[in-house]
Amino acid sequence: MTRDGFQIRFFGIMRWVVIAVLVVATVFPFYYMLLLSVKPIDELLLDPGRIWVSVSEFSVDSYRSVLTSVENGGQGFPLMLRNSAIVSIGAMLLTLLVAIPGAYAVSRLRFTGHRKVSALFLGVYLFPATLLAVPLFVMFAKAGLQGSLVGLIIVYIAQTVPVAIYMLRSYFSTVPISIEEAAALDGCSRFQILRKVVLPLAAPSVMATALYVFMIAWNEFLFALLFLAAEPDHWTVSLGLQQLANGVEVPKTVLMAGSVVLTLPVVLMFYGAERLLTEGLTSGADKG
Repeated sequence: MTRDGFQIRFFGIMRWVVIAVLVVATVFPFYYMLLLSVKPIDELLLDPGRIWVSVSEFSVDSYRSVLTSVENGGQGFPLMLRNSAIVSIGAMLLTLLVAIPGAYAVSRLRFTGHRKVSALFLGVYLFPATLLAVPLFVMFAKAGLQGSLVGLIIVYIAQTVPVAIYMLRSYFSTVPISIEEAAALDGCSRFQILRKVVLPLAAPSVMATALYVFMIAWNEFLFALLFLAAEPDHWTVSLGLQQLANGVEVPKTVLMAGSVVLTLPVVLMFYGAERLLTEGLTSGADKG
């Protein structure tokens, strides 16, 4: 065997070995979480290291407890899921409403300091959230928004708009200017160019940014604890899950079922938007 042939075969094998290791390292924690959520607590205590569950042991009692209202003796996750959905979807839509025209302006318009704007937005996003917690709490308490889902949405928008503008600006810059110039020659205004030309071409980036903003709002804990701790009816699912983790009397199987419920919506949204995330809509758009 020649040296080149050996290298091709060796690196071909190692590629699949690395892929297999990464898949196992990524998938196994989720598999074990799902396994624990359908296992009776007594079986888990007897053999916590067993990585399978028999048909006779399979149980959905943990999910029943998680998805039952507090009034009926459960953990009340349906209400928390509703609150999280309101906050996450609201923050996602309002962030895109602000970030799309802002990112387009940064990528296309020329003004004093436009090259520094993107770095400024990213710097604002990297600013530690813990330093903003107390000032924001005081401000929103005086404004009467403490314990309100609306107040939490406003906080999330302030957090996500900078990074959303930064992400969208990079993609808008790749849209061929000749397409916009052709639309302008046809009589389109700047707003019509953005709505009818740029946004359809930038759909993958908009979807990726929307998912990223949704995940930030869905999983965020610090500000949810700060603003909603005194209002159990307004708790989000991440806050509710933390309360389960702190509860000594709550079985770990119930905690794992709550973790699955917290993770599932994001996974479903990702797979539902997979086509838009992977498809290059600008491919071949600028020809001739």
